[in-house]
Amino acid sequence: MEQLTPHEEQLMLYVWEEGRGFIKDFRDKYSGNAKPPYTTIATIMKKLEAKGYVSAKLYGNTYEYRPKIKQDKYKRHCISGMVANHFQNSYKEMVSFFAQEEKLSEQDLKEIIRLIKNRK
Repeated sequence: MEQLTPHEEQLMLYVWEEGRGFIKDFRDKYSGNAKPPYTTIATIMKKLEAKGYVSAKLYGNTYEYRPKIKQDKYKRHCISGMVANHFQNSYKEMVSFFAQEEKLSEQDLKEIIRLIKNRK
């Protein structure tokens, strides 16, 4: 699975959120002045299609896009890469890092332990 650029990832988040749609639908998701031109979104969408993230179906002279890859699968791919590249392939190291950086509270850690215990 190819890594997405920040612009591709943002657009892909909108595709996952909507489930399917046309470029105009996804363009409407961008806020105010951050709304890229239609042609820019169309170009990014073609790149996402080439990378295998979306499929396109032609209706008249416009395409409807749908996700081909589930968001959870992409998350697993990204997190696995981050853990491998930044935490010596250790999820324990990653959790320790976030705890030390005070990004996880004691309550968060208790919830994680509860989830681990209940996954069986």
